[in-house]
Amino acid sequence: MKIILASQSPRRKELLELIVPKFEIMVSNEKEELEEGLKPEEQATRLAYIKAKSIFDKTEGDRIIIASDTMVVKNEKIYGKPENREHAKEMIKELLEGDRTHKILSGLSVLIQKDKEYKEIKTYDEVKVYLKNISDKEIEKWIDTGKAMDKAGAYGIQNEFCVFVEKIEGNYTSVVGLPTHKVYDIIKEYID
Repeated sequence: MKIILASQSPRRKELLELIVPKFEIMVSNEKEELEEGLKPEEQATRLAYIKAKSIFDKTEGDRIIIASDTMVVKNEKIYGKPENREHAKEMIKELLEGDRTHKILSGLSVLIQKDKEYKEIKTYDEVKVYLKNISDKEIEKWIDTGKAMDKAGAYGIQNEFCVFVEKIEGNYTSVVGLPTHKVYDIIKEYID
């Protein structure tokens, strides 16, 4: 059974390697635009599905297409990747407001074609993240690493920013970008 990860994220690749050692990578070039009127959970699930379906439609035969979309959300506001340094700083400061918590939503879409039978699984995982107090100097130092710019919410838990995360409620891999526990449950019968 051919397995295809619809992502160019090195983090998602590393996470999927924990479940299956061999798979292909194909990148969906679909525009990732939010749709008016949808809740963040629906947005994350929808974007993951768009990526998966795009790759599914370009391939054939028995296959599993896996796609994910990760969003940082606070007070129903979605934080994408920062546009510039100031925007990154502004994002982090907003995430620190109030109780210093926010949620990570990882939309997941798995499309399976086996023996002419087609199955779609569309779901998401949610994790609550608690940040510590972070000084302006610490924010600047983090942004100076250059690692804030390609991540939703201007941070990644898997690198130096981890020292500012007090705790999480939920699955760590969902915060990184691919809810491996859900992926495994969906595909385990195909990978024995």
